[in-house]
Amino acid sequence: MNANDFRRIALGLEGAEEGSHMGKADFRVGGRIFATLASVDQGYGNIKLTLGQQKAFVEELPEVFVPIPGGWGRMGMTHVRLAVVTEDVLTGALRTAWKIRVERNAKARRKPRTGTAWKRNAAR
Repeated sequence: MNANDFRRIALGLEGAEEGSHMGKADFRVGGRIFATLASVDQGYGNIKLTLGQQKAFVEELPEVFVPIPGGWGRMGMTHVRLAVVTEDVLTGALRTAWKIRVERNAKARRKPRTGTAWKRNAAR
């Protein structure tokens, strides 16, 4: 697989759009990032997983999935080694990241507004 394959699969997911973050390609659904090509120069695509999913992916296929070093990795950002990942595995990984983002977007829309600024504005 390569960056073009990553892009094709990511954009094949419902509602996915390509954007740019710090000059690197990213993939969003509902305006929020679920994957990037920020590390493509090092041979990686990146996906945003939950920590539990990241752990499971890394344990199952350590030759394919690597937590991104530092704080990003501790938030679930995970490298995908493009040279060794199969299309089926990449499709499943991108679909997982996309689904997490879709679910979080839906949850954020349902959350009631709270906070003092909202209360002040409502009282006007």
